[in-house]
Amino acid sequence: MNAKIILLPGDGIGPEVVAEGRQVLEAIAKSGGHTFSFEKHLIGGIAIDEQGTALSDETLDACRQADAVLLGAVGGYKWDDPSAAVRPEQGLLRLRQELGLFANLRPVRIFPQLVDSSPVRPERLKDVDMMFVRELTGGIYFGKPQMKEVVDGKRRAVDSMVYTDEEVRRVVRLAFRLAQGRRKLVTSVDKANVLESSRLWRTVAAEIAAEFPDVTLENQLVDSAAMRLIQNPASFDVIVTENMFGDILTDEASVLAGSLGMSPSASLSEGKLGLYEPIHGSAPDIAGQGIANPIGTILSVAMLLRNSLGLEVEAKAVEQAVARAIEEGARTADLGGKHSTSQMGEIIRSKLA
Repeated sequence: MNAKIILLPGDGIGPEVVAEGRQVLEAIAKSGGHTFSFEKHLIGGIAIDEQGTALSDETLDACRQADAVLLGAVGGYKWDDPSAAVRPEQGLLRLRQELGLFANLRPVRIFPQLVDSSPVRPERLKDVDMMFVRELTGGIYFGKPQMKEVVDGKRRAVDSMVYTDEEVRRVVRLAFRLAQGRRKLVTSVDKANVLESSRLWRTVAAEIAAEFPDVTLENQLVDSAAMRLIQNPASFDVIVTENMFGDILTDEASVLAGSLGMSPSASLSEGKLGLYEPIHGSAPDIAGQGIANPIGTILSVAMLLRNSLGLEVEAKAVEQAVARAIEEGARTADLGGKHSTSQMGEIIRSKLA
């Protein structure tokens, strides 16, 4: 297979973990007889500093022409002013919208060897294996009007949560398709007791459920879903929800695995193009120290291989290599260990079958 992969290392620890992800891809290409070409571009704070924008048109065009995009992280203390006209996160939001990346997939699985790293009691972590499907291009992050104004001498801000039935339909349908290959349960999370947009969401979810008689649909309010994630996380299979709820719940769920550094994600379009990134942030407090956990990025590489390149065998090989490394005691600082970022990457690559 020939594939073009765009690397967007970004800010903070992003360049460190993306470097490890690239080396895994190179190892997979070498062992499998594939040809992967790489182009590196700027996004986020570093793009603001060097190009005056969080995402240049040139970078966006390169991503459009690629088979897949691997992202590190954006943001940091230097660009943390909420009143700034240009902010790192704007680059990521534009990338998602312009590439039509409407669905964010975030798997949550527990490695038995890491249960002591989780703040949740071990007995509650048994058999946890869930997939979040977060709608990514609609909702309150993109809704209009979005504005600040002064009315009668008082400052006022407005954010609008807007969804169309088609936006809901495509992401819920994807969740049902994923559930068919899993335990055949979809939990649709909303706030239908308060929000009109959630009532539309619940109505459309029921319509899609009728297309999949082999899959069970359950509806759950977001606040009770947040509680259930801690009390009984193994009861979930596929969770589908809107943009902001998904943003919050997936960060909550990530602590089940013991560290934000463990969690991968895939942002998918209706075609093969996808954006792959660990869910952690740029962690500027540890940037440049060589102690960041690269596992979230390396597992994101596995999702890239599976979803954009169709290389299922290679994707499983990467996942199994991570599992073997953990089984044999490899740990970065966030997991209570002493392995560096590069050492963890090297150990995982040595386990590739």
